[in-house]
Amino acid sequence: MDEAKPRKQREKLRRHLTWRVARAIREYRMVGEGDRVMLCLSGGKDSLTLVDLMVSYRRQCKERFEMGVVFLDHGFPGFPEALLHRHMAFVDLPFEVIRQDIWKTLKEKCPDGKNMCALCARLRRGALYAHAAANGFSHLALGHHMDDMVETLLLNLFYGGMMKGMPPKLVTRKGDLTVVRPMAFVAEGDVLRYLRLAGYDTAPRDLCGAGENEKRREVKEILAGWRKHHPGRVEKIFHGMGNVVPSHLADTSLFDF
Repeated sequence: MDEAKPRKQREKLRRHLTWRVARAIREYRMVGEGDRVMLCLSGGKDSLTLVDLMVSYRRQCKERFEMGVVFLDHGFPGFPEALLHRHMAFVDLPFEVIRQDIWKTLKEKCPDGKNMCALCARLRRGALYAHAAANGFSHLALGHHMDDMVETLLLNLFYGGMMKGMPPKLVTRKGDLTVVRPMAFVAEGDVLRYLRLAGYDTAPRDLCGAGENEKRREVKEILAGWRKHHPGRVEKIFHGMGNVVPSHLADTSLFDF
């Protein structure tokens, strides 16, 4: 009886989060009939949850589309790749590991550790885009959730002086690949709860040794405080990202004053 209760809780939460994924896919027209979607697996909580929810979504939706899971091996020492293979053994999807020695490049280009995160992100993105294009994928799905999108908005606002976020759907400049974030309506707290109920093991977050970006950590702490003391505020900010009134801002390129 004790074991059955967590299973029921996990199933109930999975159905709820699948509904949120379905809402995001429909609202932003992320995936449709005949598409080939590459799910990016990192071994972290978000990508593991993304794989489960996309499998659940495809099982119930009307459109027929293909999916495959790809893990990019950065070359970081000590990464427990075996846990990914164990996890994917229970997922009925093609799984592929691509290898690029990003770690070697980071050590050469950033010996002092500065700007490592920005370069790493560019190299990862380039490797994933190239693999998707070479293997006929039309879409690339990432595990970013609502909190990630709000964090990015605030980071750009606080430190970049621009109102720029992380879009739920983005077509690359070449126009040959669409990047989607199906968990746009999913809160990070629900991801953590799902992972706990599922009992999944995750890969360590700091194998590179760089740790979390100080600015992003500061914004995360702000959001955590809001979620604790002002429930609903993060969701309101996220809603505001899709409810913009250009005439009430100050950008002359958006509104002819």
